[in-house]
Amino acid sequence: MSDANELLEEAIKETENLNEGEVFLVKDLFKGYVWNRIPRKDRLLLGTLFLNYVNKMEGNIKAIEKTSSNQQRYKKTIGK
Repeated sequence: MSDANELLEEAIKETENLNEGEVFLVKDLFKGYVWNRIPRKDRLLLGTLFLNYVNKMEGNIKAIEKTSSNQQRYKKTIGK
């Protein structure tokens, strides 16, 4: 299984395939069966790492609200 940093790189790369204005969760960046194979502790760590990445980078992904199940939602904005 990939480590959290490799998963983070995959998630960041996958955001390039999103359309402007699209709202998503980190789990949406992985195929369902791939996401389900990631151990829960690694999924939680990945979520934290992705949020930290988004907050530190001046990119085109913005953290928006959390879902009712406490998952962070993101939105792809206009690219720079």
